[in-house]
Amino acid sequence: MRNLMQKSALVLALFAAGAVPALTLGSEDEFKAAYAAAEAANKEAGKLRNQWTTTANTLAAAKKAADAGDFDKATASAKEAEALAKASIFQATSEKTRWKDLEIR
Repeated sequence: MRNLMQKSALVLALFAAGAVPALTLGSEDEFKAAYAAAEAANKEAGKLRNQWTTTANTLAAAKKAADAGDFDKATASAKEAEALAKASIFQATSEKTRWKDLEIR
């Protein structure tokens, strides 16, 4: 069971890390699109009652960078927030049935 949980955590970490490109050149329009996608994914995670606080913090950082005019950083943060939200959705849906795999010993 512990091995299964470790694999799930690893998958979540890789998903979050791999979904965010290291270098992005973003304009204001790209930021708005990335931010909207991140907010939509975060709302979906909320419907599943599994929003991560790190997603909210990353969304706030994206908004702050955009307000400062740094759209490259803002777009990267928004894409990271979307990846985090999608990872939380994955966690919620995979754990919905994982409890059945537990054995009482």
